Amino acid sequence: MTQFIALFQAAIVFGTVILYGALGEILTEKSGNLNLGVPGIMYLGGIAGLAGAFFYELSTPNPVPALCLIISFVCAFAAAAAGGLIYSFLTITLRANQNVTGLTLTIFGGGVANFFGGALNTMAGGVGQISVAATSAVYRVSIPGLSGIPVAGPLVFSYGFMVYLAIAVAVVMLMFLGRTRVGLNLRAVGENPATADAAGIPVTRYKYLATCVGAGISGLGGLYYTMDYVKGTWASEGTIEALGWLAVALVIFAVWKSVHAIWGAYLFGFLTWLYFYIPGLSRSSQELFKVIPYVVTIVVLVVMSTRKKRENQPPAHLGLPYFREER
Repeated sequence: MTQFIALFQAAIVFGTVILYGALGEILTEKSGNLNLGVPGIMYLGGIAGLAGAFFYELSTPNPVPALCLIISFVCAFAAAAAGGLIYSFLTITLRANQNVTGLTLTIFGGGVANFFGGALNTMAGGVGQISVAATSAVYRVSIPGLSGIPVAGPLVFSYGFMVYLAIAVAVVMLMFLGRTRVGLNLRAVGENPATADAAGIPVTRYKYLATCVGAGISGLGGLYYTMDYVKGTWASEGTIEALGWLAVALVIFAVWKSVHAIWGAYLFGFLTWLYFYIPGLSRSSQELFKVIPYVVTIVVLVVMSTRKKRENQPPAHLGLPYFREER
């Protein structure tokens, strides 16, 4: 039972990183923009949140937990949204290719994050020395009282607030896209921007806002990875990039529905850590188990590509440029 609880907890924590990235990309793709820069945006969110917390903790001997949270959260969201703004300007205003721009943004985000991550490590005293313990503790605190409940406590109530925030964002996004006028207008822009434009919907504004806000949400995945998963340090081994690509795949796995992304993300987390909790595995067997999440991703992408149900298809204008002059 103890091993199952530990595996469940690892799946939730690991899956939450992917979930944020996927939710942001779902909102972006609903506007018709295909942003393959999710890994780079998650990098930007992670390093910006870490830098904000680092300089705040460095400036005061007694950091206030609420300020630690606010500063890191705002820095992460703003930096990631800025990455979305760069993407929007290049693809919407300058009409650059969306795929190339997204891939370039991934490389750019990873380079910027690792550069500043190295600089912060140097300022902290050497490689691996950076630590924002006060801020990380705020992100990792569990629900008081409830986390001590037998079985249900460790399984449901033992996580930091960002786990529950991700679920809330998924539910709110489902309602926003399906039940509000703004959400329906956004979906119309992704399906047929020419028709939406003719109906008086400001297509460019919707695309910009959806992409920037979506990027901000994706950036929270990098922040969660930095503050909770690696406990307020910086690691440049490329894990955030790998998780970013899983987040992009999860969008297709969830058929562009935010609530489906919840269990999909946790499934990826479960498969990723399964090998660690199976006793007696040889090293070669462990390496095979590590491949399982990526094999499942490939299988899911193949299966989803064969489905013809309209409700399981991406927005009709996804990845295609819209020029009003050609309407």
